[in-house]
Amino acid sequence: MNKLQVSKAAQKDLQEIKAYLAVDLENPGVAVAAVSKITKKIRLLKDNPLMGPALTAVTDANSDERFLVCGNYLVFYSVTRENIFIDRVLYGRRDYLRVLFGEQADTVQAGEFQPEE
Repeated sequence: MNKLQVSKAAQKDLQEIKAYLAVDLENPGVAVAAVSKITKKIRLLKDNPLMGPALTAVTDANSDERFLVCGNYLVFYSVTRENIFIDRVLYGRRDYLRVLFGEQADTVQAGEFQPEE
């Protein structure tokens, strides 16, 4: 079984998602449910670390990064022999390539992401 490691950026992403839904949208119940759904899906990676497709399946990015779709959010992670590194949790309609790759994103082509209904 692999060990999950969550980056500080991903922890901050989850806090910001929860705050946005609870405070800005004034819906604390949805905030708790959304973060719970995301964290449950992340935990599934311990038993099946390759369950998310490679980012290269939807972009021409040169990356070992994989992703999970969790409703309107994307969990970006990478896998080594013993660890799963959760790198970021981003809103799916955000320019996630720019967040992940910065200036290099200008040279990466992305496919269309469709959030889950």
